Amino acid sequence: MDADYIIVGSGMGGATLAAALAPTGQRILILERGERLADSPEARDPTAIFRRGHFKPKETWLDAAGVPFNPGNYAFVGGNTKFYGAVLLRYRAEDFRPLRHMDGVTPGWPIGYEVLEPFYSQAEQLYRVRGDATGDPTEPPHSAPYPFPPVPDEPDIAALRRAFVAQGLHPSALPLGVDIESWLKRAPTTWDAFPDSTGAKSDAESCGLAEALKYPNVRLLTGTRAERLVTEGGRVTGVQVEGPQGRATLTAGRVCLCAGAVMTAALLLASANADHSTGLANRSDQVGRNFMNHNLTAMIAFNPLRRNRTVYEKTIQFNDFYLTGGPQGEPLGNIQMLGRVTGPILAGESGLPLWLADYLAERSIHIMAMSEDLPDPDSRVMLKDGQIVLDWRKTNVAAHDLLVAKLKAAMRRAGWPVTLAKGFPKSKPSHQCGTARMGSDPAASVVDADLKAHDLQNLFIADASVLPTSAAVNPSLTVAALALRLGHHLRDKPA
Repeated sequence: MDADYIIVGSGMGGATLAAALAPTGQRILILERGERLADSPEARDPTAIFRRGHFKPKETWLDAAGVPFNPGNYAFVGGNTKFYGAVLLRYRAEDFRPLRHMDGVTPGWPIGYEVLEPFYSQAEQLYRVRGDATGDPTEPPHSAPYPFPPVPDEPDIAALRRAFVAQGLHPSALPLGVDIESWLKRAPTTWDAFPDSTGAKSDAESCGLAEALKYPNVRLLTGTRAERLVTEGGRVTGVQVEGPQGRATLTAGRVCLCAGAVMTAALLLASANADHSTGLANRSDQVGRNFMNHNLTAMIAFNPLRRNRTVYEKTIQFNDFYLTGGPQGEPLGNIQMLGRVTGPILAGESGLPLWLADYLAERSIHIMAMSEDLPDPDSRVMLKDGQIVLDWRKTNVAAHDLLVAKLKAAMRRAGWPVTLAKGFPKSKPSHQCGTARMGSDPAASVVDADLKAHDLQNLFIADASVLPTSAAVNPSLTVAALALRLGHHLRDKPA
């Protein structure tokens, strides 16, 4: 065998799982289709990133109508976390139970919050989270404090926080994985959507993978794409890859898929064979189904008489409408700051002329509303002639529209009277999850509560594809906690 474990993907799930398993001494081989992201002048150049698309991946998927689009899925060591906003929020305890929403009832999880809680605390340590668990009435119990205090509010955000408090809202610190002093030494920008090229952001490469690679039993193969899994009977016997040395089949006692909700589902579907005609781990016909991605709206709140003097901006949130707020008390979602939107960023994202984008950006606050997308079996990832097809069917839109309306009202009362809102398009599935859902019933799920595929003895999945629900918070920390729990479960069991 080439290894005891093959981990496909070096993003949040794969890197964290490798860190959890590394101390066992078992041979761990991590496969990553991308390369390490090198530092460059473009890494902190908003024009290069947002107008020229310097780092934009050259990848095409199809939508339900067969129209190609670029999904913005990054293939670097560390995966999409290289560009993420570094928000490391826990799911609320209520998210693990069935919840009635305006558009239906979520199914709940096969485990409760209390089962995952110790691993949330471990993940916060590993990813050096800056936070404060007080101040948010929806914050679930913590068994350990955050390892670092929160990233400080800039003066204009401190003023916005006070304005929210005056309205009876409960703004709190966003838990963030960023060393702000180190980040700003490189250049005075926000970190949201900027690549981490110096390790100042707590991404999967600089935290999870760096910890794993301290051990001589862990290897990383870059530029190596997993094309399909090979099976015999009830076991995965190999991973067919395309890499610098051409095509090969690598073998391990256990295989762990951590390629992300879309890529993991696509790999399982591409691995169909005579014994698994509809794809691996797909006896339930759930692989690729229940795709979720959050309903997201970015908002610019404008006042021609005020200036926004912030550099990074992204430090507060409020969850007053997370568990209630709908016509019959239904949940609406989370509200959190965006990273500082400057003129070049706004021009690149909107197509506005730079002079107008500069004027608007300098006189506005930038914030986001996020609502839960409910699981729908017809919202799915498929393959057509080997190409990924994403048929994302948004749910819970009315709740999201109501949350956006409440945010607009709060921003007007805070002194920002003109609000311009734009929903994130379907072509940017940045919080993708749900395509290999976790569950106790093999007829209705892909993996069990310990993340083992129901249909295969040695196949595990540890990325956002296993999430039964999307909740209404960023999924990264939950993925890390699940990967740590899987590592704990496997560490005393020889591969």
